[in-house]
Amino acid sequence: MNPADNNIYLLQTEWNIQGSSYATEINAQLAFVEEHGLHNWKGQEPADSRSELALEVLSLLKKANREGTIDNFRASYPPAHAPFLNIIQEQGQNIENLCYINDNTIAFIIGSAYEKRRAYVLTNRNIEKLSDSIQAIGRSHQNNIYAIAKTNSITTHKNWEGRRIAEFKLPPVATLPISQLIPFNDGLSVLLISSEGIYLLTTSGHTLIHPVPDPQDQEWSSYIDMEHAALSYDNDLIAVGDQTSAHRLLNRFGHHLATIAPQSSFPHYALFSKDGQKILLNSCHLYDGVTISVPTASFTNLYPGLTSQTIIDKNCRVYAAVATSELYIFGDAAGHIQAFDQEGKKCWHYFVGSTITSMTLSEDEKTLWVASCSGMIHKLKLNEGQRDNHTIGNGKHYEEFRVIFWKNEPQPLVW
Repeated sequence: MNPADNNIYLLQTEWNIQGSSYATEINAQLAFVEEHGLHNWKGQEPADSRSELALEVLSLLKKANREGTIDNFRASYPPAHAPFLNIIQEQGQNIENLCYINDNTIAFIIGSAYEKRRAYVLTNRNIEKLSDSIQAIGRSHQNNIYAIAKTNSITTHKNWEGRRIAEFKLPPVATLPISQLIPFNDGLSVLLISSEGIYLLTTSGHTLIHPVPDPQDQEWSSYIDMEHAALSYDNDLIAVGDQTSAHRLLNRFGHHLATIAPQSSFPHYALFSKDGQKILLNSCHLYDGVTISVPTASFTNLYPGLTSQTIIDKNCRVYAAVATSELYIFGDAAGHIQAFDQEGKKCWHYFVGSTITSMTLSEDEKTLWVASCSGMIHKLKLNEGQRDNHTIGNGKHYEEFRVIFWKNEPQPLVW
């Protein structure tokens, strides 16, 4: 064996031995904490000591991308998060607005709402850059309706790049950084979520539905932090909130139905169950949070009243979430993806690292795409078994591949 090949062999061996050992240790810790609580953990904190190997492995990854040998590289070097923390801190960036198109294709945005954004389509491992004028994208829960925000307007379309349904003027706000778009199932209305307020757009105009204007306050502003909204799958209910509000439930026209106090300090995220029977409300404090489930029938009866709550989780500060037919899948501030059933039983967890910024689920519920502020998109195959002994998590899932969009890299890297 020549010296160069020997060095690569030693690098690969060290990467795999240490990666497997770290995953084993941290999975054991997570299992203990799950059963006994973090305060009872007396062992040493597992540490991934491969940071000194990261630059060499990254160089080989770039070579594999140039030469088209990504599959072989991945088999030799299962991916990891911790060894690249220094690079991620310098070059990571938010990836948001993940939108499912078909089993192999998603659209997404790179950049936060207050930054210059770039829109892309990912088909298998092929990456296509879209028009520079696109600021935000969103997909309806049903009927394959897509909303696209450009410089001066928002349009809805039947199917991706399909016929235009409607065009909406943007609210007259000087700076309107759009966090999220949620089109209605008919494409004739759109929820626009922004730090300058949450708007309901219709073909006849727009309405500020959150926060509620105060006509007595001459200094009142629509600016909000931790803005969020959700739309039920049948589009009959809207949930809205921000850092200084309570959780608010509205009807499809934006009329107020109910207020729910947050279980933690600040409302942070909302999600409707797929069958429309529950609304999940997450509130946070620092990096922790509490998520409750409330029956939507509590708000749609003639005499609405809060009849019951179920605590789903007491730990996650939720940044992104999807609902399956049976589960709620949360992406949290610490880079964990966690699944719960409708009674709050934790079913599995999977770690990708860095704050989760967006998720989208295939229609058959077998593929989950996850993005984070690390500048990565992870394509996960659910319930198809684990791929290697480097996986951090107890779910029977594996990562098919990840795409890395780092600021100083001229081209995305597939791993």
